[in-house]
Amino acid sequence: MALSTMDGKIQERKLGGVKAAVFVCGMQMLENMAFISNAMSLVTYFSGYMNFSLTKSANTLTNYMGTAFLLALLGGFISDTYLSRFKTCILFGLVEMVGYITLSMQAHFDGLKPTPCGGMAIIDSSKCDAANRGQLAMLYSGLYLVALGSSGIKASLPSLGADQFDEKDPKTLSSFFNWFVFSLTSGSVIGLTFLVWVSTNKGWPWSFGISATALFVGVLIVLSGKRFYKINVPDGKGPVVRIVQVFVAAGRNWKLPVPAPDEKLHDLAEDKEAADETEVIKRTYQLRFLDRAAIQKRPGEETSPWRLCTVSQVEETKIMIRMLPIIISTIFMNTCLAQLMTFSVQQGLTMDPDLFGFRVPAASLPVIPFLFIIPLVPLYDRVLVPFVRKFTGIPTGITLLQRIGVGLVLSIISMSIAGVIETRRKNVAIEHNMVDSMAHLPMSVFWLAFQYAIFGAADMFTLVGLMEFFYAESSVGMKSLGTAISWCSLAFGYFLSSVVVDVVNKASGGWLASNNLNRDQLNYFYWLLAALSVLNFGFYLMCSSWYRYKEVEDKRTDENDEL
Repeated sequence: MALSTMDGKIQERKLGGVKAAVFVCGMQMLENMAFISNAMSLVTYFSGYMNFSLTKSANTLTNYMGTAFLLALLGGFISDTYLSRFKTCILFGLVEMVGYITLSMQAHFDGLKPTPCGGMAIIDSSKCDAANRGQLAMLYSGLYLVALGSSGIKASLPSLGADQFDEKDPKTLSSFFNWFVFSLTSGSVIGLTFLVWVSTNKGWPWSFGISATALFVGVLIVLSGKRFYKINVPDGKGPVVRIVQVFVAAGRNWKLPVPAPDEKLHDLAEDKEAADETEVIKRTYQLRFLDRAAIQKRPGEETSPWRLCTVSQVEETKIMIRMLPIIISTIFMNTCLAQLMTFSVQQGLTMDPDLFGFRVPAASLPVIPFLFIIPLVPLYDRVLVPFVRKFTGIPTGITLLQRIGVGLVLSIISMSIAGVIETRRKNVAIEHNMVDSMAHLPMSVFWLAFQYAIFGAADMFTLVGLMEFFYAESSVGMKSLGTAISWCSLAFGYFLSSVVVDVVNKASGGWLASNNLNRDQLNYFYWLLAALSVLNFGFYLMCSSWYRYKEVEDKRTDENDEL
């Protein structure tokens, strides 16, 4: 955009940068405030307002959470193929807002929900009026509109913010992702305190209504920053189509020998359709069977991309394949997170909740890791990274894969500490003859803060590392899809959590089957998760050592060199 100056010269407005990213972080804080507060407490809405059994309530919430993160793939595909990241944020933000409005209406009007009959205290849910088909349809419509809207924002909003910085300056890009997660975490803390209080004391219609208002304000914030954004323009081809083209073209040439490292392949500069592209990805020598897709049988031959692909197109496909083991090796950490969030709350219900005369509800315990992340982010970004940079020479202090690895190690430590603390909690119950007692044990609930705090640090390293890694390593046309893939670790972690509990119960003879934590072997379960996390970390080390970082050439620079 050009601006006139007083001396008549034309000055270009500089787009992007911190002032543009501020609008992105503002929307992220508001969206996550609504999403996390409901994610952590919707079980009480399902049981208290919709008369679901506790099992059905838990399963409904798990499916909703997993779907919300998994649908980010759809949001990423739409953002990279048809809409810009900016338009995707606006569209999906409005979809999520409509979802909250739907839920708020159902919670407010008695005719849109069954007659409540006890909520979490229900002993026999068969005696309650079940929700009819219309009421269930309204519930699931609102719920999955929220999941769909949130998924599109999760895929496109981080990419929109990162687009405002120069990818060739990893220091500023990494700093953005740190502060983006700071905004996300701040929203989580507000949601888990203020909005949870609202839903408990003022009612769910108010909570859902405030969530809808937060999304509306978030959309307005992103809209108000439009004149500062650098906005991507999708080419309409789509990342999935380009990947499929590589496999089809390589399959058609499967009889040809795998190209030698020095053999010339179809270059981006020779592709007229891609002549204006500025990102040229250097050829790598892993997954070389895919190089067959770039074999040009006759020089200058005009052909379809389903028969001949450029080296850059082949390489972006290789990048996606190399990324898959990385994301797979982080799923188990999120499975541990799901178990920690579930069982730690149950542990908290048996422990002394008093803090200086104030009774801390066990349901508020999940806010602890977020409270630790808030000071950790600026400490890491402003103190630790500059200090480590002096020794490593790496702009981000450590590499992205090393950062993810640090988070995995911290998760192992957290699960080990959880096992120790649970052993201590059980011993206190035995020492005071309170194994079958419903009274609080003489042990403060804040002993659980240790495992939560360390896992919060683990989440900061791994979550931020994954988001930045998938954005930085994805090609220009796959940034949103890459960001969406990073959220899939959480999705599969939630889906896997219930499977892990069932398998361990069957294999152990019922470590978690007595419905009494003082008799269960939760400490053994935590130590088993720690041991499996060690094996998972070994798998991650193999995957990360196999990975090769993307190397990009600037075609324009090459052309200037030739001149």
